[in-house]
Amino acid sequence: MAAKLFLASLVQSVFQLPQMVGDELDEATREHMQQRAEYLNQEMNRLLQELEQRKQVWRTQRWGGFARRAPLFAALQHWQFWVIAGVLVLFFGLYWWLMERRSHAPDSSSDEESSSSESEEVQDNEEEENDDANELRGMRGIFEEYIQQPVQNLASECQTVKELVDNFILVFRALLSNSLFPELQSAIGVGSAFEGWSPHEEDVIYCVLVPMKPPRWHSFHLELCNAGAMQARNFCIRVEQECTCMREQLVGDMLCFLHHPEEELRRNQNASLLRTLCTGSYLDARKTARWFHQLVKAAWVALPQVTSCHLKMMPFNRSCKFQVTQADQKRLIIEIMSGVQQGDSDIFVTSQSTEAIFTPSTMWTESCAVAEVKFFSHMTKQAPRDTFHLKCLQLYNRILVGTGFSDYTLKTVVMHLLTTIPLSTWSRREFVMRMQDIMWYLRSCLEEKRLDHFFFGNENVPKEIILPPAFQTAEPLNLFQRLAQDPDMHAQALHEFNELQDRLTRLLFYGR
Repeated sequence: MAAKLFLASLVQSVFQLPQMVGDELDEATREHMQQRAEYLNQEMNRLLQELEQRKQVWRTQRWGGFARRAPLFAALQHWQFWVIAGVLVLFFGLYWWLMERRSHAPDSSSDEESSSSESEEVQDNEEEENDDANELRGMRGIFEEYIQQPVQNLASECQTVKELVDNFILVFRALLSNSLFPELQSAIGVGSAFEGWSPHEEDVIYCVLVPMKPPRWHSFHLELCNAGAMQARNFCIRVEQECTCMREQLVGDMLCFLHHPEEELRRNQNASLLRTLCTGSYLDARKTARWFHQLVKAAWVALPQVTSCHLKMMPFNRSCKFQVTQADQKRLIIEIMSGVQQGDSDIFVTSQSTEAIFTPSTMWTESCAVAEVKFFSHMTKQAPRDTFHLKCLQLYNRILVGTGFSDYTLKTVVMHLLTTIPLSTWSRREFVMRMQDIMWYLRSCLEEKRLDHFFFGNENVPKEIILPPAFQTAEPLNLFQRLAQDPDMHAQALHEFNELQDRLTRLLFYGR
C-alpha cells in the first residue's frame, strides 16, 4: 500500500503541475516544488533499497536457481515499479523545464500573486492530509472487519473449547480406569483456529487431537502402508498383546492373552482392545470414532457445562464430531480426532480424512498438525508484539474462496517466508510489503511447479520442533506435483493466481 500511495501522490503531483505553469513562478512555488522533488528522490531511493534487501533475502532460499531469481524478476516486471520510474522521469523533466522557463522570465512577482500561491499551497496540503486520513481509515476498517475481530473471537472460543475438552478427558479417564482400552492423553488443539487464524469465522470447526497410548500389556506398532496422495504418508497401527502368564500365576486376576483360547478369554475377561476397536490385528479408525462418540454422550451428564449448554451429536466417520450450544446461543462445532505419536516427536498418525476417495478404516494418516501449531506458537513468542504474520494469513484466506488454492498451500508459503524474512519486518507498517512477498513466492512456486512441504528435509525448521529422523533426511515433498504432471491444471492455477492478485488489490484499495 505504501508503494501505491506513493504512486498516487506522484500522479496527483504531475496532474497538478499544469495548473502552476505560467509565464512566471513565484519564490514560494519554486521552493515548494524543490522540496517535493527532494522528497520524491528520497522515496525512490528508499524503494530501491527495500527492493535490494528483499532480493538478498530471496537469494537465501534453498530451492532452484529459477526460484531464487523469480521474486526479483517478478518485482522488475511489476507495473508499479515501472510506472513509478516513468512518473519520476516525467516529473523531473517538467520540473527542470519549469526551472528553465523561470531563469528566462522577468522577476515581477507581486504580493497578490504570493498570497494566491500560499493559499493554493495550504489547500494542496490540506487535500493531501485528507487523502492520507481517508486511506488510514480505510485500512483500519479492513483490519477491524476482516482481521482483528475474528482473531480476537477465535482466541476466546479456543480457550472455551480447550476447557470443555479437558473436562471430557477427565471423565473419560474415570470411565476407563482399569480397562483394556487405550489410555487417553491430554487433548491438543490443532488446525487454523488454534494456530491463531481461520479462513471463515462463521463456520469454524474446532479440531482437537487426543493422543492414545496402548493399555497395559499391549503395544502399538506403526507400519507404513503407502506414500499417500500428496501431503502425507499412510500407516497401519498393529496391536500386539504381551504374555501375562506371570501375573496370572502371582495375582490370578486375569488370563494370559497369548496362552489361553479366544473363547475362554471372551467368557472370563473384560472386553479386549483387539475385539472392540480393531479389525484383525489393526486399530480401526471408524470403530475408534464410534467409541469416542459413545464416550462423549456418556460423559456429558457429568460435565459442569451440562446445566448451561446443549449437546448435539453429529454424524461420524473417522472422527467424533458434536455441537455445543451455549447459553448465549453461540454454537461451537468440535471435532475429536484420535492419534498415535511417532516416538517422542511432534508428528502423529491420526484418524483425519485423506484425499483418497476410499480410505480403508485401518489406514491412519501421518499428520504434522501438532508441529504446525507448535511452529506458529514459537514464531509468535519470538516475534515483536505488533507482528502481523497471522493477520496476513487471515486476510489471504478471505479471498481464497472460489479458487483452487487451499488454505494449506498459503499456510505453507507463509511458514517458508517466516523462516527466511526477519520477523521484525512482519509489522503493521510493512504489512503490504509482506502480502506482496507472499504473492511473489506463490507465483515463483507456480512457475516452477514446485512447493516444498515445510517439514520434510527443511533445514530451516526451528529446533524446538521435534521431528522423526526420517523427516530430517527425507527429500522435500512437492505439494505441486499434480501441476507438474497436468499442463491443464497448471494453466488453470496460473489463471486463478491472477484472479487472486486482483482480489487482493480490490480489497486493499476499496475494502471489498
